Amino acid sequence: MTAVRAAGLRISFGPRVALDGVSFEVAAGEVVGLLGPNGAGKTTTLSILATLRRPDAGDAEVAGFSTRRQARSVRRVLGLVPQTLAVYPTLTAWDNVRCFAVLRGLHGRAARAAARHVLELVGLAERAHEVVATYSGGMQRRLNLACGLLHSPPVLLLDEPTVGVDPHSRAHILDTVRAHAAAGAAVLYSTHYMEEAERLCDRVLLIDHGRVVAAGTPAELTRRQDGGMRLVLVTRAPLPAGWLDGLTGARPASTLRATDAIPERGHRVEVMVETLSVVAPVLERAGAATEILEFHVHRPDLEDAFLAITGRGLRD
Repeated sequence: MTAVRAAGLRISFGPRVALDGVSFEVAAGEVVGLLGPNGAGKTTTLSILATLRRPDAGDAEVAGFSTRRQARSVRRVLGLVPQTLAVYPTLTAWDNVRCFAVLRGLHGRAARAAARHVLELVGLAERAHEVVATYSGGMQRRLNLACGLLHSPPVLLLDEPTVGVDPHSRAHILDTVRAHAAAGAAVLYSTHYMEEAERLCDRVLLIDHGRVVAAGTPAELTRRQDGGMRLVLVTRAPLPAGWLDGLTGARPASTLRATDAIPERGHRVEVMVETLSVVAPVLERAGAATEILEFHVHRPDLEDAFLAITGRGLRD
């Protein structure tokens, strides 16, 4: 069942087009990653779905409610975890979740039960009565997530919920999000961490310049963009021209990035290999020409696909 549907979303801020016809769907029980460079339109998309912004054109539905015509109903079924921490630092975690419970229409026993549940869920029950300002960054992020889960929303929007957190908190947040989706919720998850998207998301949407430029599972996007496995060699001396000639299943990589030049440690070269069985002959050929200082095999991943699609230029 489709829980989130965006159709032709367009919005501009002055002369800058932020979204230019964005369309996608998220099913119940699915985690969809929202990826893209800075300024690509990820936060703007989430803001429209959360009814915080109104698009210039197009519409979106959340749990069957139009964000244009039924904003109040959308807010009742939606959980939003913003990138900027939305908690009160001078209150305790317990006071924070109780406050948000009341704002969600929960009172008395129901509010207390919901507060206890989400604090247990994010691993903060034992620290519930401490002032949030004394929490670590990871604990505050987990509390931020707890406030978005209070009413067990059927649709959950998360905007970079693990920025600056420690590995333990990140793992706990990802596990909590996955469990919420497994219980039937639709999750739209914006992140810059490609390894998170690979671990967590059923599908990913790649937005660039306000448009969806690629969509599919992490594995599909990786297969679509890769050029095979890459064997990276660092040798004592430069390898001679044509050293790979006649070796089936191996070819020099087309480019060598400036950041790959490490003359103080040796000479780096990249070789595209079709299968792992080709690695040994390549190493033998290189070792016959000069000493191999180090090597590793890199399998294409989502970050490779991301950079292939969006380029390597900085974005602001």
